[in-house]
Amino acid sequence: MKVTREPVTLSRATQLLNHGPVTIITSAHSGRSNVMAASWAMPLDFDPPKVVVVVDSRTLTRQLIEASGVFGLQLPSRGFAAQTLAVGSNTGAEVDKFSAFDLDTFPAQNIDVPMLAGCITWMECKVIPDDSQRHDLIIGEVVAAYADSRVYSNNRWHFGDDPDLRTCHYVAGGTFFATGDAFEVTPASGSAQ
Repeated sequence: MKVTREPVTLSRATQLLNHGPVTIITSAHSGRSNVMAASWAMPLDFDPPKVVVVVDSRTLTRQLIEASGVFGLQLPSRGFAAQTLAVGSNTGAEVDKFSAFDLDTFPAQNIDVPMLAGCITWMECKVIPDDSQRHDLIIGEVVAAYADSRVYSNNRWHFGDDPDLRTCHYVAGGTFFATGDAFEVTPASGSAQ
C-alpha cells in the first residue's frame, strides 16, 4: 500500500511526541549511516519546534549525529515493533542494521539522513549546539515533519481500527504497549491558565 506522507505544520510538530511513544533515530555522516531505537525523546518547545533525545555518548549514532549535526526522528507503529526491537538491541558498530533487518528508507527533505519507510511519522532535526553539555541529551530543532495520513492529518492523531498502525511504547525485555483508544472530554469553563 502506498503511504501518503502529509506535511505537519512545524509549530505543531511536537504533538507527534506528546503521548510518549518509542522513537527511532537515524543518522549518517561520510557514507556511514545508523539506526537505533530510543525511548527517551520528548518535545521541548513549540516555535521553532525543538525536541530532546537521549543518545549514549559511546554509540555510533551519537558519533554520526555529532559529526553531521543532524538526525531523523521517527515513530514506529505496532506493525514495526519487531524491527524497532532489532535496531534497539544491536549495535551499529558491528552490523549494518539497514541491511541486516531489511529496512526500507527514503531520503529526507532537508537533511542528509535516511528516513525509515516503515514508520508512521518523521521529523528531520538539526542539532542545537550546547558547549556546556555534560550529559547524553541532544537538543534538536525540527526543520521538517510529516506523517502517514492514515493516522495523523490536519494536526490531529486519528488511530483507526488497524492495530498495526498504532504507535507503541517500549517497556523492557521485548514488551511493548500499543497506544490505546482515544476519548474526548469537554473542557470545564473558567479562567485559562
